[in-house]
Amino acid sequence: MSTTSSPAPLQGRQIAVVGSGYMGGGIAQLLALAGADVRISDVSAEVAAGNLERIVAEATQYTADGLFPEGAADVMRARVSAAASLEEAVDGASFVEEAVPEKIAVKHDTLRRISAAAADDAVIGSNTSTILIARLAEAVHRPERFLGVHYSNPAPFIPGVEIIPHPGTDESLLPGVEEIVRATGKQTARVNDTDGFVLNRLQYALFSEASQLVEEGVATAEDVDTIVRTTFGFRLPFFGPFAIADMAGLDVYEFCFQSLQGRWPERFATPTALAELVAQGKLGTKSGGGFLDVPAERVPELVAYRNKAYVKMQELLAELGPAPIHPAEPGETEQ
Repeated sequence: MSTTSSPAPLQGRQIAVVGSGYMGGGIAQLLALAGADVRISDVSAEVAAGNLERIVAEATQYTADGLFPEGAADVMRARVSAAASLEEAVDGASFVEEAVPEKIAVKHDTLRRISAAAADDAVIGSNTSTILIARLAEAVHRPERFLGVHYSNPAPFIPGVEIIPHPGTDESLLPGVEEIVRATGKQTARVNDTDGFVLNRLQYALFSEASQLVEEGVATAEDVDTIVRTTFGFRLPFFGPFAIADMAGLDVYEFCFQSLQGRWPERFATPTALAELVAQGKLGTKSGGGFLDVPAERVPELVAYRNKAYVKMQELLAELGPAPIHPAEPGETEQ
């Protein structure tokens, strides 16, 4: 991470993070590095104080590892404080991020307390992974100021954040929330309120299929992981599933779906949108139209970017070496 000083975009903002475990603590670190004054709270003042010590210690280690800028621990000491109670933490905060455990009763109780104690115009976000935002909103006073703000673990280092309004959310608040999140160096995506949102519907669909492959004896868990990492997963840091399909050819995708349907007709039914595009002759980048409609004149540039990106990724992986999942080989240095 660069150590060059830059303006703190959230300077002067007071923000509360309720739930100061690893997710909440990581979010607090990001907000503090962006210039906000952050109060954290937890089930007790003692737990919050202990988590503040961990947040500072982590920042020290992350700096030593080159992951946080120089002086990050001092920023934590100056800008993050442990409140004696939830009510103290949210007092005066313009934005509150709830990050308590993924249990609806716990979240409901926490959100009731937050919305009772916070200013009426304070915006409240929930870092929930799968629970419907509308369901959580039932516990919020003035639910129009409530939405999902879903960071991924580890929060300091995963760049994507889901922004999830429920049907009653005041949409005029969304740009301001996105501004806060982007100030922490993240990329935001607006997602409609549905079980699992986008991230976990996709993540768990992949895990379900991977588990079935292992249960059927098609491959070991280790070999499934290798295939995912070194084939389609290798593309995913640069391209989402629609861009990948457009580059592969939507007619190819339709043919593959038809092949899979011979064994699993329901599980691999051809998506309607895919079939419609193919019927219209929109086959992806090779035809100049597809899911993303990449302009024909940009296709050579896209191909060049793709090839360079994959080579750079391979170089990075070679530099990092294998993940320390298995016992070290003889003569190998443990990471």
